[in-house]
Amino acid sequence: MTKIRFQLLICFLIFSTSQVIAQSKMTRKELKPFIGNWKGRLTYIDYSSGKSYTMPANIEIKKGLNANELLISNIYPNEPEANSMDTLIISAKGNSFDGAAVKSITRLSVGSTQIITESSGTDGNEKKPALIRHTYTISKTNYSNTKEVQFFGETKWLKRHEYSYLKSM
Repeated sequence: MTKIRFQLLICFLIFSTSQVIAQSKMTRKELKPFIGNWKGRLTYIDYSSGKSYTMPANIEIKKGLNANELLISNIYPNEPEANSMDTLIISAKGNSFDGAAVKSITRLSVGSTQIITESSGTDGNEKKPALIRHTYTISKTNYSNTKEVQFFGETKWLKRHEYSYLKSM
């Protein structure tokens, strides 16, 4: 498996009765639903073959030392050598999450929240410049995290990977 920077990503359906929050700033309140143990799967596109691959993936999310951060343990039951730790941080002004600009926060009609962030970076084996979009969707029982990229000079977005989880009780 190509080493992918493991982050939270989102994939659940957006219902037509959603309501967009006027501001694009996060607060500590948006972090609370993430905390807990989640079991699920990772589906990613292999950079070399271009084929989709799905594997078990679990995640444990705890409060960080700072109230604006989350400590993430990514756990891959079939590939423990890929396990990793990460820290996700809301900036002091609430306008960035994990170093990416918060583009929108949407409250969905089913009691879930969708957070979309974007940042410039590189992607693929060739490390081509790209705009990187992360979509986080969270509710009391479901969590998903999707990474999409748009290479500079192109208009099409490519889905790179998607984590889908159910809350463990």
